[in-house]
Amino acid sequence: MTMLAPGKALEFTKTLVPGLLVTALVGMAAAFLGSHYKGSMLLFALLLGLALHFISEDTRCAIGIQFASSTVLRLGVALLGLRLTIDHVVTLGWQTVVALLAAVSLTIALGLLLARLFRVRTSLGVLIGGATAICGASAALAISSVLPKDANLERDTTLTVVGVTTLSTVAMVVYPLITQWLGFDAVMAGKFIGATIHDVAQVVGAGYSLSPEAGDAATITKLMRVAFLMPVLVVISLVVRLRMSGAVGAGSAAKTPLLPWFTVVFVVLMLINSTGWIPAAVQSAASNVSQAFLVLAIAGVGLKTSLRDVTRLGWRPVAMIFLVTLGLAFLTGAYLMATH
Repeated sequence: MTMLAPGKALEFTKTLVPGLLVTALVGMAAAFLGSHYKGSMLLFALLLGLALHFISEDTRCAIGIQFASSTVLRLGVALLGLRLTIDHVVTLGWQTVVALLAAVSLTIALGLLLARLFRVRTSLGVLIGGATAICGASAALAISSVLPKDANLERDTTLTVVGVTTLSTVAMVVYPLITQWLGFDAVMAGKFIGATIHDVAQVVGAGYSLSPEAGDAATITKLMRVAFLMPVLVVISLVVRLRMSGAVGAGSAAKTPLLPWFTVVFVVLMLINSTGWIPAAVQSAASNVSQAFLVLAIAGVGLKTSLRDVTRLGWRPVAMIFLVTLGLAFLTGAYLMATH
């Protein structure tokens, strides 16, 4: 690995500072709004970034904003590994793990099917399906980072984040009522909430609004969905690599990493966390740092995205997000009612 000379390293760092300061200010504003108005910090960061898109057109800020939306994002996803342990799988039981795997796979497949039916880009179907199936905005950002870069990717990512976060917020209020209407017990209600709502914080809020038992079941189920993020990223990376190989030759495909480095770090951290060697304080700190990095990353995505371009996408992506979310809820509810 080539090392930068001290002078060049200092110059590169200086070019990062203006853009990183902007994303940090947007992130802090989003954190303030999220804590005071009980909303999603990720959504606030994205909306504030969109409102300040003009800043990204300043060449002094462009490099730092790009760094936040790419490298900082990957670090945030990697640190999610410290939220998980192998015990989470054991606690759920293999039947639930298999059911979640099926739900994730079918939800992504539904996103791809709707992309074909609505005649939109396949990458948008992958983003919507993956974000809905796994963990909302965080999954959308992570999946976006391994998809082929083109002029539409950031716009599609922004729309996906806005859509899944908005519907997840609605679900946080509506889904607990649905579980009561269906007559689910605390554990069933928790599994339904954990398997269908996108953001971890919203899952926790919805689950514990019912009961401690429902909250525990919802949190564990949700963390299992988060664990599926890495296999999904690996599969998408392999598919992208194969398509690039077929399209432009094996030489270009060889330049694409077989496994994104942050997926490897994620798995390693999860395995280390499973040993019980990492203190709870370190786990909590890592979770907070991961959340902060993801907020910074999505602020960067918002800053780089033109709201005018997003509004030109039309009704099809919005309909896709709604239908995929509805499909996941239907699959989960049907499974729980059939097995209890």
